[in-house]
Amino acid sequence: MGITGPPGAGKTTLARSLVDDFTSTLDPDSVGYVPMDGYHLSNAALDRLGRRDRKGAPDTFDVAGFVATLRRIADGGETVYAPDFDHTAGEPIAASLIIPATARLVVVEGNYLGLDEPGWRDVRPLLDRLIYVDADDATRRERLLRRHVEAGKSEAEARAWIATVDDPNAGLITGTRSRADTIIA
Repeated sequence: MGITGPPGAGKTTLARSLVDDFTSTLDPDSVGYVPMDGYHLSNAALDRLGRRDRKGAPDTFDVAGFVATLRRIADGGETVYAPDFDHTAGEPIAASLIIPATARLVVVEGNYLGLDEPGWRDVRPLLDRLIYVDADDATRRERLLRRHVEAGKSEAEARAWIATVDDPNAGLITGTRSRADTIIA
C-alpha cells in the first residue's frame, strides 16, 4: 500500500500510524515499512552532482534502487533491508529497516509514488493501492517550516527552501492525484 502526497501533507504521520496499528494487531513480522526518503541521495552525492540546493526533487533520489527494493518485496520469499531517513541529520540511513519475508502488509510512503516520469512510473504498478494525502497550503507550509527549523535552518532559510524547493515539488505531486485510488484531505 502506497501513501503519497505533497511535502508536509502528513503522509509520514499516517504511514507510521498505520504501521504501528497493524503491528500491534498482527504479528510484527506481518508488517513492513518502506519510506521513499530513505532513497535520497546523500548530501555528498548531491554536492558532487550540483543538486543539493534542490534536495527533494525527483532527480535527487535513487529511484532505480527504490524500484529494485519494491520489486524484491513484491517477489516475496526473502527478508529485505531498506534504508530509512534521518530528517534531523538530513541523510539516509542504510539498511535500517527490515521487511520480513512473512510481511503481508507493506506500507510504502513518499512524494513521487504516483509520478509518471522515467523511473518513477515503475513504482505505481508495484503498489496494490495508492492513497493520496493532502492538506491546505498554509498547514503544509507551517509543518514544513517547523521541520526545517528543527533540522537546523534559520526561519528565513526555511521559508526560502519552502518557496524554492518544497512548493514547486508540491505542484508536481498535485498532478499525481488522479493516479491514486483514495484521496484523504
